[in-house]
Amino acid sequence: MLEVEPMAKSETGASALQPILVLKKVRTLLECFSVERPTLTLQQIRQASGLPASTCQRLVQNLVREGFLDRDGDEYRIGLGLVRWSAPGTYGLDMVRLTRPALQRLRDETGETACLYVRDGPYRTIVALAETRHVVMRLFRVGMVMALHAGSAGKVFLSYDRAAFRDAVAHGLSRFTPMTVTDVDVLTAQMEQIRRDGYAASFEERDFGAASISAPVFGFHGEPVAALGIGAPSQRLTPADVPRLAPLVVEAAADASRRMGFEPGIVDTPAP
Repeated sequence: MLEVEPMAKSETGASALQPILVLKKVRTLLECFSVERPTLTLQQIRQASGLPASTCQRLVQNLVREGFLDRDGDEYRIGLGLVRWSAPGTYGLDMVRLTRPALQRLRDETGETACLYVRDGPYRTIVALAETRHVVMRLFRVGMVMALHAGSAGKVFLSYDRAAFRDAVAHGLSRFTPMTVTDVDVLTAQMEQIRRDGYAASFEERDFGAASISAPVFGFHGEPVAALGIGAPSQRLTPADVPRLAPLVVEAAADASRRMGFEPGIVDTPAP
């Protein structure tokens, strides 16, 4: 159980709950982790949080015990328990509910894990998925956060949303593998090709041995609201498979767009 610090006395003498105490410190610790720094040592957590060493160590131990953090040797990361607890929050989203049939059908048609992503600044987050039935699979989970510039789903956002492109470039184009594009001019050319094709395909841009194909989902007013796609090990999803699988991804994304109220020809997609 997380240790609770004593409540402060109000001016009238009654105890008053102050959210700036233990919960604020827990939030400070969790916010030390990021996509760029998913694992940290206790010393790095203490330095990043600015908390006293004894307080930091005590809270970290409690967070591990309760599943908010996971420990591997001397390093800590956000706990899978915390990710699992956050998943039910996505099920109340209208987008998740409305697009679930398209997601499940894409999984069934391709045999691969189908994911729905939304954007938050320079990142994309999985808010729903339909998992493959293959034994060998790429690991996805609801709540997974990834950079925009590496991977097909992120590039869909970059191609159809000017703000997404600006956010990604301003944040910095980190290199994850030798296949990650970090040149703005090359990335811009790829965005133009993605808009012409209507989908993006990527191979080992974020993780070795991983491949994906994604397409945009549009909202009622024609705005890009999500990206929908499949991800698989690169031995099952190669460039040669793209002509067969991309039309299925595009149709699933179009179905999801219709379920979101988008009507092509009545509401045009905005020029990026």
